[in-house]
Amino acid sequence: MYIPLLGRLSILEWPIIIISFLLTWIEYLISVITGILPSPIINLCTNTIQQIYKFTSNPIDLISSTVTSSSNVQEVKYKYLDSNSHPELTREKYELMTDLLNSSSIQEMCQLFGYDVENEIVRTDDGYFLTIQRILKNGQANKGGRVIYLHHGLLMNSEIWVTMLDKHSNLPFILYDLGYDVWLGNNRGNKYSQKHLYYKLNSEKFWDFSIDEFALFDIPNTINYILNTTKAEKLTYIGFSQGTAQAFASVSVNPDLNDKIDQIIAISPATTPHGLYSKFLDLLLKSSPNFVFLLFSRKVLMPSVILWGKIMYPPLFDTFIDISNYLLFNWKSINISKIQKLSSYAHLYSTTSVKTVAHWFQIILSKNFQMYHDSNSNFSGLNPISYPLQNIKVPINLLYGDCDSLVDINVMKNQLPAKYTKCQVVPNHEHLDNLWGFDVNKVVFNHVLHYLGHSLPDSIVENSEKTYLKTLDDIESVAEADAISQDLERHIYPGATRF
Repeated sequence: MYIPLLGRLSILEWPIIIISFLLTWIEYLISVITGILPSPIINLCTNTIQQIYKFTSNPIDLISSTVTSSSNVQEVKYKYLDSNSHPELTREKYELMTDLLNSSSIQEMCQLFGYDVENEIVRTDDGYFLTIQRILKNGQANKGGRVIYLHHGLLMNSEIWVTMLDKHSNLPFILYDLGYDVWLGNNRGNKYSQKHLYYKLNSEKFWDFSIDEFALFDIPNTINYILNTTKAEKLTYIGFSQGTAQAFASVSVNPDLNDKIDQIIAISPATTPHGLYSKFLDLLLKSSPNFVFLLFSRKVLMPSVILWGKIMYPPLFDTFIDISNYLLFNWKSINISKIQKLSSYAHLYSTTSVKTVAHWFQIILSKNFQMYHDSNSNFSGLNPISYPLQNIKVPINLLYGDCDSLVDINVMKNQLPAKYTKCQVVPNHEHLDNLWGFDVNKVVFNHVLHYLGHSLPDSIVENSEKTYLKTLDDIESVAEADAISQDLERHIYPGATRF
């Protein structure tokens, strides 16, 4: 295996590199050991943690039980344990939260709100099979309606669009009820797209893809499939995070897409992020993005997260997610309630390739939105190819939070064609807040509908106002962090304030 030049590291940086390898292998060993532990021991650990959480402030009591799925795999399911800890929230809200928490597919999630999905299979030109979903109600899609295509971000899948406890805080449901024909996309490698015509799932060849393959195959092939199925001439593309970068890259190298997309709405957009808040990872980036391969192999990135999500007591799992997001991105997540995190964080992670993350590290290091560059080459003077974003001739609407550490809006505006690009800042919002924040209807989706020529329906506005005002209280009383989170805030959130 090629090992990058390490001489650029100082003597003080070497201990951090060594610690990173140790932590990675410790995490791997713990995952292996946990995977072979019998269910009674796992349940004992879960129940012990649950009892500890009962003594924290504003605990959420969840009953855990082990069930055997249709595939004979034992899974831990949760149900809300009736308590007087949160009398201001309804029993129905808790039950919906636990139902979303336990849902194993987007179909189950949509059915909780009275909708359904129709799965369609797209075969890409390079042999991957992608599952995309079409929103239905009473078995019917809005055929003939204006077509909307929503695409998720890095380490995600289509489920991220439908995790909100308030039905009309889920963008696909708002759009469907307004008469749009709504489609949800999935990248190769995530839980809905793990099939190739020739490559086996556990092979390096299957996971040998980056943003380039999303742009060259997944996005254009999905768009062509949707347009062929609906017989529409154009569609509106709505992306979140990496889903926006994929659209920009795809349109820039597939000029025909300019005639197939009427506009791109980019929520928490990404092309050349500022970088990571973690000093440790910053050092790795300065040495070589290829360290990612040394740490995580050349296949799937951190598959053990799925295991931890299944066996770890959800409030503890959410705390670890919050800690990780802070250490990596300086996100404090104060706009997402504790109840909402339980249903959303359970669907936050989905698999992707290590190469995709290495590609992002190359972009961050170079401050250039470029194609993946094989730096294993021994030739000097070879430079990566930049995505020709100025070739885009589609109206672009950028929706970004002013507290989002991943968005370098000035660099992005310089990269995108000024003639077609408009920006809208969302005050006091971070990256994930634009999907799951308690005020997402008022400050994010209202803009999305405005770009589409609509305003938020009065019935939704009225309900949103009630939800907004109620959530202000909920964030104080319900989403108040437990003892672990409080300790976290005292030490690493010195500037954080709560609503």
